[in-house]
Amino acid sequence: MFQIIRNKTVLWSIFLLMFGSHYGKEPGDDKVSPAAKVTVYKDPTKSVTDRVEDLLSRMTLEEKIGQMTQVDRQFLERDSDIATRYLGSLLSGGGSTPDENRPQSWADMYDRYQKIALSSRLGIPILYGIDAVHGHNNVVGATIFPHNIGLGCADDPDLVEEVSRITALEVAGTGIDWTFAPCIAVPRDERWGRTYEGYGESPDIVARLGKAAVRGFQSGKLGSPGNILACAKHFIGDGGTKWGTGRNGKADRGDTQISEEELRAIHLPGYLSAIEAGVGSIMASYNQWNGTYCHASKYLLTDLLKEELGFEGFVVSDWEGIDQIPGDYKADIITAINAGIDMVMVPGAVPFGGESYTRFIELLKEAVEEGSIPRSRIDDAVRRILKIKFRMGLFENPFTDRSLTEKIGSKEHRAVARQAVRQSLVLLKNNNGLLPLSKNMERILVSGKNADDLGNQCGGWTISWQGESGSVTEGTTILEGIREVVSPATEVLFSRDGFGAKDADVAIVVVGETPYAEWEGDKADLTLDNEDRETLRRVKSAGIPLVVIIVSGRPLIIESEIDDWDALIAAWLPGTEGQGVADVLFGDYNPTGRLSMSWPRSMSQIPINVGDEKYDPLFEYGFGLSY
Repeated sequence: MFQIIRNKTVLWSIFLLMFGSHYGKEPGDDKVSPAAKVTVYKDPTKSVTDRVEDLLSRMTLEEKIGQMTQVDRQFLERDSDIATRYLGSLLSGGGSTPDENRPQSWADMYDRYQKIALSSRLGIPILYGIDAVHGHNNVVGATIFPHNIGLGCADDPDLVEEVSRITALEVAGTGIDWTFAPCIAVPRDERWGRTYEGYGESPDIVARLGKAAVRGFQSGKLGSPGNILACAKHFIGDGGTKWGTGRNGKADRGDTQISEEELRAIHLPGYLSAIEAGVGSIMASYNQWNGTYCHASKYLLTDLLKEELGFEGFVVSDWEGIDQIPGDYKADIITAINAGIDMVMVPGAVPFGGESYTRFIELLKEAVEEGSIPRSRIDDAVRRILKIKFRMGLFENPFTDRSLTEKIGSKEHRAVARQAVRQSLVLLKNNNGLLPLSKNMERILVSGKNADDLGNQCGGWTISWQGESGSVTEGTTILEGIREVVSPATEVLFSRDGFGAKDADVAIVVVGETPYAEWEGDKADLTLDNEDRETLRRVKSAGIPLVVIIVSGRPLIIESEIDDWDALIAAWLPGTEGQGVADVLFGDYNPTGRLSMSWPRSMSQIPINVGDEKYDPLFEYGFGLSY
């Protein structure tokens, strides 16, 4: 016997006989039949199901966990982690931009990250996500459309689909393939700082326009040229939080204290229509529902969304969304993944108090190995993510289509944005038919802090997270739009503070809000600020006709001032194409917008929604005048 095993050939034969079924194979190869030894997942002629199962069978636990991890590119400890940590997704949060914020730089950045991802053992491409919520709004020079509240007042599904289609083209032109939109919240309290992200207070209009947005982003079928992955958000009830239950005693990330019947009647229809339109991803919501965080609710994320509604895409968490679940971070991970979260937006924001993605990966692996999270749950999550990647064609076309880059911010795209502005405006008052104004007036005074400020008319989620005043990107202010459409002989004077109105034929005063986004936008007092009131007082004292335009992300309290105004237009947050406002002012477009939100008389009426038992708003839901 000893003589026999000294013979290396015989020894090798015995070794292979004992261990050969596993020796030298990739993890999971024992599950692949001999007929499937070709790399099925790399073969575009194979079905998506076959490609997913083949790739999943080859993956280690570490590679699967990597696919479930999404990191903001600004918090990457090193770029090589994309490959060595097998990251499945990157994102750019608000303001997370390349050093030069231009389309070409975004495309170069995306392609560089994608090349690193493809260098990993299995070469799985990344998904790159961004909040392109009213155009490709993080990119300087992109077309910025009206925020959703304005599109809700237009209530035109074809327009919303076209706006989303153009947004998809501009996003794809920077390489990015996933937008965290549409927001299909149903805002029920105007004090909430995300009110403008919703189409309106009615579930019907949200369902109708949300479906159109998904069709526009995904072009009806994932994988078509120039389309991107849509993400319906935030599941579920984010627009119904009770004031005082959120951060700092306000509304954002608060508790939606309603019955299941009301949750389904008001906040679910938008998701039904988005799923019907084929939405590929859904984002979980920060809010609680009767004390339980949505990120921790297996009933909402698995029983309702995935099983009852039949959602086949993947569920992504919101920014550090799992961190707020009661318990330590490992417990948060276990609860969220078992509840049905498939991809976690970590995002690695240690400077902001969050956990690092490396810590997340370590704890998730530990939880799986100890049995706290079933491996079947991991496989389900990764299967859902890979299915979308294959459907999108990322394995065949992982890099930027540079033919789309040059179209970002094009005249054709801006023309659609201008039309969206026209349709979104709501004429609320027009005494004695003052509007439309003549283009041949001798002298027009334009005043107000929002008349010549591109940042203010774009609002939050523009170039940076909260947005900011000033010339933040390329576009046309309302003042510039007015100067473009009037006759060459008309003198257009500008006085921000309202001085110099005496000799004008008419005054156009543009007031309202300055930029804000989630959390910081929660506001207990929606009356006009002192600057606006003083400007209006000065202009009114001149005794000339007064047209007021309100630029805001929600209805404001104006009952004590409106009697002094001859005409009033709600312009919402129109974006970069201020000519659309001028088109309505001077009669090139007869206003068609109708309120998608009730306009309250006073703060004491808020929250106010159509259908309330006591319903006496300043302007009703659906109100709007035409010429």
